[in-house]
Amino acid sequence: MFAKMEGLQAIKYKRGSLEVLDQLRLPHEFVYEDVTTCEEAFDCIRKMRVRGAPAIAIVAVLALAVELEQGKDEGKATSDTIAYINKRLDYLMGSRPTAVDLSNAIKHLKKLVQGHSSTDSAASIDSVRSKYVEGAEKILEDDYTTNLAIGRYGAEYLRAQQQPISTPEEKLDDLRYYTTSPPNTQGALDQTYRKLSILTHCNTGSLATSGHGTALGIIRSLHKMNYLDHAYCTETRPYNQGSRLTAFELVYEKIPSTLITDSMAGALFQRFKSSKNISAVIVGADRVARNGDTANKIGTYTLACLAKMHGIKFIVAAPTTSIDLETPHGASIKIEDRTGTELTQISGAAVDASGKVNVGETKRVAIAHQGIDVWNPSFDVTPFALIDAIITEKGEVTKNASGNFYFEPIMQEKWTALNTYGPKDLDTLEKVSSNGLGDDTQFRIDEI
Repeated sequence: MFAKMEGLQAIKYKRGSLEVLDQLRLPHEFVYEDVTTCEEAFDCIRKMRVRGAPAIAIVAVLALAVELEQGKDEGKATSDTIAYINKRLDYLMGSRPTAVDLSNAIKHLKKLVQGHSSTDSAASIDSVRSKYVEGAEKILEDDYTTNLAIGRYGAEYLRAQQQPISTPEEKLDDLRYYTTSPPNTQGALDQTYRKLSILTHCNTGSLATSGHGTALGIIRSLHKMNYLDHAYCTETRPYNQGSRLTAFELVYEKIPSTLITDSMAGALFQRFKSSKNISAVIVGADRVARNGDTANKIGTYTLACLAKMHGIKFIVAAPTTSIDLETPHGASIKIEDRTGTELTQISGAAVDASGKVNVGETKRVAIAHQGIDVWNPSFDVTPFALIDAIITEKGEVTKNASGNFYFEPIMQEKWTALNTYGPKDLDTLEKVSSNGLGDDTQFRIDEI
């Protein structure tokens, strides 16, 4: 029924059954949990056993698909079943309001079943259920196809930024170089290029999606195409999605990689940009506003500023489902605050005196004074001015001659349907506030 999904999978689904990998138990334990109700899905999302905008949406809508397959709506009429679907989707929306993929999926599925017209026979009620289930399954299938496309487009975009080198190939270390035809050429002589190194933040791989991933999917594609020298991942405090999850995925896929703390990125760029050919910071997105401002895991904005300072490309990898044309700029994106204990406490498997990890013993320890006040936003907003390209399943989007992102070519139907701005209006739309952060921040960005 579905395309073959290779490699690590956070979500295992077949009609009537949903299993979700408990990411809180990674990297030391590899455990799948059955999700049979919307309440279990809500809890799974809220407690971050599953995370990542695409995966959140997929788990939510498939949990309801499982309920419908089991007849839990107990519909006596098509209107009852449709009302049940709408109510359950509204409930699931509250699990993670920042991620636009979830709201997009819910809007799509509501519209899908609302347009169903039939009599109130048992067959017609089953037809409504089937329509929803098939729609939810297509979201899963489409996400995987989308990720593969993002990986391919992202790898080729970054390859196109590289300049060939003139050193004779026999004098080069083969592990650090690749030879191929120049980008966008056919029949041209092969040239030699330096392999790329990439920094990524948070987790945007198979654990955050249906498979392959978005930002980490580009790194996977670079590695598979033999363009990658090295991948660097940040720990991503306070919840450590980078050290717990991305590091796990990189080791799992045998990709050459190194973990750093969030505060080491500037030093990394300063010391190793040239020797390791650090060419890009690639991140995912929980929501991209119409002007290109991007909400992503806290710390993303800092990395964008550092990349700008060091002349390193800053790339956002996002499916078009994460581009929210109804949100004009980053200031309109709701930022979720999380519990303060994520900063002041930490859980993990116990380590004995010899350094061996004991997965059977989990300990929670305090790492800060428990009386300190804590501010813990999950996301920050990176202004479009700091972003070089947004890679989607339909190709890369770069800025136009006026220095603005313009999404109509890749989202023409939605752009027209929402009666959004044309390119001339977009170029002049709220220039001061479009960075989502205010006048003083705009000044500092211009100075970088």
